[in-house]
Amino acid sequence: MDVPGLTDALNAIVAATEGSPWEVSGFALRAVLAVAAVSVTCGLVGSLVVGNRMAFFSDAMAHTAFAGVAFALLGIVVLTGARTGTDADGYLWVVPLVMVAFGAVVGVFIAFVREQTQLTNDTVIGVFFALSIGFGAMFLPALQKRVNLDIEQFLLGGVNFVNDADLAMLLGLAAVTSAIVGFRFNALVFGSFNPSLARSRGLALRLNNYLFIVLLALVVNLSIRAVGVLLINALLVVPAAAAANVANNLRQMFWFTLAGSVASGLTGYVVSTHLLIPVGHGAPLEFGPAGTIVVVCVAWFFATMAWTAARRKTRSVGPPAA
Repeated sequence: MDVPGLTDALNAIVAATEGSPWEVSGFALRAVLAVAAVSVTCGLVGSLVVGNRMAFFSDAMAHTAFAGVAFALLGIVVLTGARTGTDADGYLWVVPLVMVAFGAVVGVFIAFVREQTQLTNDTVIGVFFALSIGFGAMFLPALQKRVNLDIEQFLLGGVNFVNDADLAMLLGLAAVTSAIVGFRFNALVFGSFNPSLARSRGLALRLNNYLFIVLLALVVNLSIRAVGVLLINALLVVPAAAAANVANNLRQMFWFTLAGSVASGLTGYVVSTHLLIPVGHGAPLEFGPAGTIVVVCVAWFFATMAWTAARRKTRSVGPPAA
């Protein structure tokens, strides 16, 4: 699907690099930009997810997409009376919007129930996690027969198949996330890492928490097309965990998370497209980009952990005696 302005710019870049050492195909350029956009978006909110101890929450948000897709397709079938896949093709654009709305509603309900009961966070999240998976599993098998949508690709991600409309959405998401985090940076950071200090400074923590939940629902549900529901949580958590190993303060952790997310995303994609494994006499095996990105993220985490351990050991030994 063409997007005025963006499509022309991408085609101009492909034409300009043709025949040069930096020649790039159209689909590869779109994939790289999609990975960069998702990595920036996840990097911006990743440190806040870890600071809020919301790793399991973000995982639940990712899995609400399963129910969000089912809810959207159910609405399309009921409202349009679609009987075959092609009948609903003109309405599939609403699916990402419903996913975001459904994720935001579930996230707010999780926060509300957590406030109103004595249950622990992971218990409340687990209840809504099960509800989302159950709702999706109940409706999707029947709905797939009436809607022309590849559920597996939609939920597992297909960065190599990103079209211009998807790319425009991902770039817009990165811009919106940057604006929100930039505008509310101090409130989000203090609310995440030091709620007592935030409360003493008069910050509206409850409003801040709900704003972050809605932002997280937006990030997770719109990034799924490129990364996949099974891998989005890793991109939100692992670079931030790696940054926590080496950062000396909250500001450093934020910037290290952003840099690590972008570096891991681009490195993982390049590795997946250039590292081919020969097998027998057939075509060589090529790694899946989304999985490779996550593996690179985890490798970066263990590298920072080893570096931190080595630094502590060096400090504990101290200078040699005179």
